[in-house]
Amino acid sequence: MKNSMLFAYALGVSATLAVVAGCSSGGAQMAPLGSNQQVVESKPNAQSVGRIPTFVTGNVVATHPDRGRSWMDPNARTSDLLYVSDEGTDDVYVYSWPQGKLKGTLTGFDFPQGECVDKAGNVFIVNATLSEVLEYAHGGTSPIATLLDSGYYPLGCSVDPTTGNLAVTNVESTGSGPGNVAIFAHASGTPTNFADSGLSYMYFCGYDNKGNLFVDGENAGSAFAFAKLHSGSKQFTNIMLNQTIGFAGGVQWDGTHVAVGDVNVGMIYQFTINRKTGTEVGSTALNGSARVFQFFIWGKIVVGPNTNSANVMFWNYPAGGTPTKTIEILHEPIGSTVSLSKFQR
Repeated sequence: MKNSMLFAYALGVSATLAVVAGCSSGGAQMAPLGSNQQVVESKPNAQSVGRIPTFVTGNVVATHPDRGRSWMDPNARTSDLLYVSDEGTDDVYVYSWPQGKLKGTLTGFDFPQGECVDKAGNVFIVNATLSEVLEYAHGGTSPIATLLDSGYYPLGCSVDPTTGNLAVTNVESTGSGPGNVAIFAHASGTPTNFADSGLSYMYFCGYDNKGNLFVDGENAGSAFAFAKLHSGSKQFTNIMLNQTIGFAGGVQWDGTHVAVGDVNVGMIYQFTINRKTGTEVGSTALNGSARVFQFFIWGKIVVGPNTNSANVMFWNYPAGGTPTKTIEILHEPIGSTVSLSKFQR
């Protein structure tokens, strides 16, 4: 599999299978996750834990795999929830939103990556090395559906607010061929795949309010690339952004603009899109030595799993700057999404 994304990134060094298999060597030893997770205000731990977040196939040993069963606080269903995937433990941690108190743990994944949510509050979690996407009801502990993405390594996902279709970005095929986007009509059944010659490796995606899908990743030359799949179209439009992106991060419609993350510099840029051009209209600095892959924006808050210091940080959006809150004691957090309880709507 392509060793550049989740992934062969850290301090400019490409990850290898040998590094991942021994990912605890040379770095701080992290305690297993549990009820001792803490939320701290304003003072994030910016020290690197010495591991490279990596998305590869093969005989990979998780940092501290959780062998227990999934669990959830009985009151979780009536609370708004933040879901965070941690590829270091093969678990997904569930917190109260926006308080950040641990409410549950979903176990049994194999390199969980990106996440997304539909209007009903159902959460979709990419289970990368098993080529599938698992769907959980809000506050549930067992999948209510398993969507097969056979032949590919999925990485990110997004739900179309106009149709309920689920888009899944495939970083590449299991045979090391180019990636694509798999779209599951109404988030079920067998997907239809859409490829783009200008986007050989597809990382993250996000629908806007009109059902247009935006995707980032890399071209065949390993340079950042960005594209749009218009609602109802079968062909991508490649888009040139006027802001350089060093390493592709999350993509999300923030209610007004398309937000695109740059993992290299800890930034989120906001763009207006006109035909084949994207113009930057704002930016959000994720300070605190942040290395954020999939952020999630909700109103005036952006939350980001920070692989640099193995925690989850909150920032004001779009102001950014100093983190306002930090959830500590994670391992290799990657994806995030927020699911609203029907009791809170």
